[in-house]
Amino acid sequence: MSLFSLIYFLISLFLYLIALPFLLYKASHKKYKIAIPSKFFLKNNTFFTKNNIWFHCCSMGETKAIEAIAKELKEEVNISVITNTGYEEAKKISTSVRYLPYELFLPFWIKEQKVLVVMEAELWYMLFLCARKTKTKTLLINARVSDKSYRSYLRYSWFYKHVFKNIDKVFAQSNKDKERLEELGAKNVEVIGNIKLANLPKVKLELIKPQDFVICAASTHDQEEALILDAYNKDLGKLIIVPRHPERFDKVDILIKEYCKKEALSYNRYSQNANFNADIILVDVMGILIDIMNISDAVILGGAFSKIGGHNPIEPAFFNCKLISGEHIFNQKALFECVNDYYIVKNEELKEQLKNVKNLKNSSLVQKGSIEPILKEINGN
Repeated sequence: MSLFSLIYFLISLFLYLIALPFLLYKASHKKYKIAIPSKFFLKNNTFFTKNNIWFHCCSMGETKAIEAIAKELKEEVNISVITNTGYEEAKKISTSVRYLPYELFLPFWIKEQKVLVVMEAELWYMLFLCARKTKTKTLLINARVSDKSYRSYLRYSWFYKHVFKNIDKVFAQSNKDKERLEELGAKNVEVIGNIKLANLPKVKLELIKPQDFVICAASTHDQEEALILDAYNKDLGKLIIVPRHPERFDKVDILIKEYCKKEALSYNRYSQNANFNADIILVDVMGILIDIMNISDAVILGGAFSKIGGHNPIEPAFFNCKLISGEHIFNQKALFECVNDYYIVKNEELKEQLKNVKNLKNSSLVQKGSIEPILKEINGN
């Protein structure tokens, strides 16, 4: 172990000991009762026993993006994740799924794999170091450095140079990303586009589209529903609200009920009555957002009216919806570059924009990325 690795390990240990009381407290919460014990105490979280192709992702979006690659491989893959939603999505792809342990445990947890394929910005030092130590080929795919994070990356470029020493091949989204990654120490970088466009949305449930104009408020966060309700009026058509997180369904339900009572509008909670007959519908079930977008004329994309960073615009653009987003899209800029004809508005401008929503241009996709170079690299061609 190098001096840098030793110091890094000791710092990881120190931080773990400091955080231990907080982790024990959070582990008692229902939301984290599996994730935290798995990641920070290795409960029911043994290493991968099979020497397979190993994918590591963070959340649901990144996990969805590897599905197209996993389907092309001849064997079941191993998948590690960080978030609860990523874990649930990974279980749809493979039976061999784990939460990635905290870095302190990785030297004892990682065993030799054929290839380690890591999505986007999961630049964990110990992950790549320990994989290389076990003679596992290491790939970073769909890599990008956003405008917002670029300065931060440069500030810690001395650290990322150590990370990239242990990455054999990098597949970048754009030429700008390639330049920035090489500046941080990446080697063997190839531009192949955004692979999230290689796995385009698929409709699972053919819903019947209402005759009215349909506006979908997709993946909304706290305070965004109130903003959208304030900008809405019945003359615009039907409003379907799909909150991002299921634990907020009841809170949003109360908000919409109060609004509809005040404005004399009809309201329906989808889990109780699966139709779109009301003026406003709360979709409080998981897994049908794509199907909702398929019957929508316009989509107000959440996560960007609050400072969340935005959400994936590829899905509404695929269905050629009129696409409106808030201005805080810093996590999704690369994907918005793949979309034609979308509208970015400030919070106070949403009401005025909605007045003209029926006259807006329909969005569309520019181009998609390719997974073929990744498959060739994985297969050793």
